Amino acid sequence: MKMKLGLHTKMALLSFASVLLAIVVGGGLVVERITTQIEKEMGMRALAIARTLAQMEEIQLNVGCEGGEKVIQPLAERIRTATGVAYVVILDNAGVRYSHPLEEHIGKPFSGSDYHPAVQEGEEYLSAAEGILGPSIRAFVPIKTNEGTKQVGAVVVGILTPTVHSVLQTIRIQLYFALSLSLLLGLLGSLFLARVIKKEMFDLEPDEIARLLEERHAILESIGDGIIATDKDMHITLINRVALDLTGVTPVVLGRSIEEVLPQSRLPDVVSTGQPVLNNELVVNNVVLVVNHLPVYARGRIAGVVSTFRDKTEVRRLAEELTGVKRFIEALRVRNHEYRNTLHTIAGLIQLEHYQEALDYVFTETAEQQEISSFLGKRVQDYGVAGVILGKYSRAKELKIDLTIDRNSRLTRLPQRIDTSGMVIIIGNLLENAFEAVREMEPGRQKVCIGIFEEEGLLRLVIRDQGPGIPADLRDQIFVPGFSTKDGQNHGLGLSLVKQYVQLADGDIVVNSSSEDGAEFVITIPLDGECE
Repeated sequence: MKMKLGLHTKMALLSFASVLLAIVVGGGLVVERITTQIEKEMGMRALAIARTLAQMEEIQLNVGCEGGEKVIQPLAERIRTATGVAYVVILDNAGVRYSHPLEEHIGKPFSGSDYHPAVQEGEEYLSAAEGILGPSIRAFVPIKTNEGTKQVGAVVVGILTPTVHSVLQTIRIQLYFALSLSLLLGLLGSLFLARVIKKEMFDLEPDEIARLLEERHAILESIGDGIIATDKDMHITLINRVALDLTGVTPVVLGRSIEEVLPQSRLPDVVSTGQPVLNNELVVNNVVLVVNHLPVYARGRIAGVVSTFRDKTEVRRLAEELTGVKRFIEALRVRNHEYRNTLHTIAGLIQLEHYQEALDYVFTETAEQQEISSFLGKRVQDYGVAGVILGKYSRAKELKIDLTIDRNSRLTRLPQRIDTSGMVIIIGNLLENAFEAVREMEPGRQKVCIGIFEEEGLLRLVIRDQGPGIPADLRDQIFVPGFSTKDGQNHGLGLSLVKQYVQLADGDIVVNSSSEDGAEFVITIPLDGECE
């Protein structure tokens, strides 16, 4: 069975092999550099010795002369022995030797052709060649007499060059020590590096990491919620298919800022505060999403945010149906209460034998209700909008609030960018807020007015109350999700939803307010496309 190495072992071996390779390559370059430097120094030394010999009178007078080797050979050998060079060879212009460490080579031509520039052209130079005694660096210096005007020969001084093996032999102790120390440090460093990296990867092996990634992908794609993960800089690091479908963004969003993709999200707040945002409603592509933002911590610090998205459109549709039934029941309760009071009034008038007053009272009550229903049926062509206004009218009567519908109101069609559900949410929330504003006021100021107008390609909705007004420092905050001046839970979402629907329809909201006249909300929405 083939032995399987762990990630820690693989990384340690790979790192150690890299260190070993670096040491071998570096050591080779160092040895090569040392050898080159030694050869250079040897060449300069040989050149200096050759120049000295070329200036000696005994050599100048005897080179090229018959029997001159008897004078030159002893002199050359003494200098060779004293300086420690490999050989000293004196040549005449024909290349014949007058000295040599091996006397049998005296009188014979010089081996090699690299002496010609010295004897023929009078040049000084260095040459590397394989001679009789082995590879050497040779210095060639011409011998000249008559104050340098006549050349009679040349001096060749050779120093055997060290081989790489000889250089290594020279520095083997230091080399072995440095190599052993480097390998030991490299091994320890490799083990430490492998341990640190393995720890950063939670001690997981590559196959375990791959399996976890596959499992994560399968889980993310199988659940019904949309999921988006970002890092601490708000760049998207993960998004599943459900989130793509719900938000309508393109798949190529990884690495982009969440503020570019979903500018209305509250993820930056989660990073700055470290607090989760739960059950926040977000409207994207006319779809109401329930969003949860949860901070992700790594080693005690916020590393990013994970957001879950749930489609609330179907839930809201069912809720609106249930709410419609509830509103219908509430309206029946209100009407039952009103009719009971009306019957008591009529019964009292009959008992008092005020028959005409009783008849007039009946006609008055039925006429008012019929007039409001008839007016809304003619002037407001969307039944959902007409229904919510009629329901709020009954609600206002129960609360003893005077709700006035502007007689110039008219709605023949809804804007293209908003549906009945959106308009019902806008009108319903604004009217409920207006009712809350005037409930505690004196009877003369418990008044609310609503008007819907079509003018110059715009739908204009005006809701005015005679409440205490909205302080100037709170007018920008009332549309922030969760902000409310009321005590208790389940507040602070109505105006936020109103703003989201108005913005989705490319509309605009203007708030006018004073403590004397109350608050006025003016909403304009283009009927066809965007506002110019």
